[in-house]
Amino acid sequence: MAVALDTSAAPPAKTAETMSISPGLRSASPVLILLGLGFLAPLITVAAYAFAAPKSFDVFRSFTLENFAAIFDPQNTVWTSFVWSLIFAFLTVVLLAVIAYPIAYGMNRMFGKWAGFVSVLFVFPLFVSENVRLYGWVLFFIKNGVLDGALKWLGFAGGPEVLYTPGAILFGMLYVYLPFMLFPMSLGIAMIPRDLVDAARDLGASRLMIWREVELPLAMPGILIGMLLTFVLGAGAVAESKILGGQSIITIAQDIEVAFTYAQNWPLGSALALILVAIVSGLALYVLSKLDLDRILGRR
Repeated sequence: MAVALDTSAAPPAKTAETMSISPGLRSASPVLILLGLGFLAPLITVAAYAFAAPKSFDVFRSFTLENFAAIFDPQNTVWTSFVWSLIFAFLTVVLLAVIAYPIAYGMNRMFGKWAGFVSVLFVFPLFVSENVRLYGWVLFFIKNGVLDGALKWLGFAGGPEVLYTPGAILFGMLYVYLPFMLFPMSLGIAMIPRDLVDAARDLGASRLMIWREVELPLAMPGILIGMLLTFVLGAGAVAESKILGGQSIITIAQDIEVAFTYAQNWPLGSALALILVAIVSGLALYVLSKLDLDRILGRR
């Protein structure tokens, strides 16, 4: 005799086993919580302040575009600060790539597998406050300072007027951000197998061809990380322009600092910070989209 099946019956309830969180998500939860509290929460707070009423602390209780309207006002000269910050960041990346690559390459050829450890020695200056190190360069370049006094003692007219110029700001950024470019670049060059270089040489490849076709593509991940890290840090640099540049150049980070401190206009400072994040992130993603990462990483 046929038995009718009740298709309208409710689906079986999920057991505790089926509702349990996957082991991977459980393992990653501490990192996700840390990223949420250390990265997303401050970013969300800054974004909320950017849409608050000017010169107020009514965050999450008001919504206005007045801060962005003030920034995009044609009479507002804040965009000059944006341009200067991006120019300095771009020049820092280009010059440090040229300076750091020979240093990283030489360390890997000389120290081999210990090159990564040796490159860590360049990080030791970071243990000293950046402001203290920059004020040391002020004493070096200032009139009647170390450089000027030494040249006069040797019988020369004195040192050049370097301090409080755009060149001094660029020098300070090169000095401060050299470890951030050198360390990833050194790790990238250390990933190059010497067997591939020797094989290419045995097959008759020239030194330039080996560098272009073997060494540079294999080291490119570390180079890209160093360039992106340096660009992001350089775009938000403020100490170099204030200490070595004086008031000759005003960067966007300095405008943001003034908005948060002296002006007590947190919504305006948050709006400027949000625009800076959008510009830097957009430029970085645009550059990455134009690069053939599969070819650079040797996937084809």
